[in-house]
Amino acid sequence: MTELLPGAVQPVVRLRVPTDEDAYAWHRVFDDPEVMEFFQGGPAELSVYHEFTARQRRHDAEHGFCLWTLLDDDGEVIGFTGAQPWPHAWGPVGETEIGWRLARAAWGKGYATAAARATLERLRAAGVERVVAMVNTRNERSVAVARRLGMTQAETYAIPDSGGQEGYCFRLELQEC
Repeated sequence: MTELLPGAVQPVVRLRVPTDEDAYAWHRVFDDPEVMEFFQGGPAELSVYHEFTARQRRHDAEHGFCLWTLLDDDGEVIGFTGAQPWPHAWGPVGETEIGWRLARAAWGKGYATAAARATLERLRAAGVERVVAMVNTRNERSVAVARRLGMTQAETYAIPDSGGQEGYCFRLELQEC
């Protein structure tokens, strides 16, 4: 695993509200079993991403934040990062979840951490008081991102319909920082 050295320059990232066209880009970059390893069901059909990007546009209109499309310094879609209301009936119901998912080619380059930090700044500015990150306990890369953000592991939840897998719930108070 490639890690950025302390003091290393973070990559340039841009975040935008997902467009209709981003459904195609997300489908393309997430159509990889390695990328989807910790998400039940693996790679999804294109229709799932059309609904997903539409839902994120609604979140942005209603809350001022969403899971934004993540672009690298060349303007290429490499995934998403951002926040949304926790979307499930289990876990940290009622909380705001921060999350990230990147194309395999973007792993280990600091994009997830840089984009998540930009997300935290946007959420602070929007008055969000705290966030959670739900991370599969086996997903060492995302656990490391949560820790680099200063998040604290709080609870562990059983992930429904996952064959006994569990997820860590990390928390971060934003208005104290």
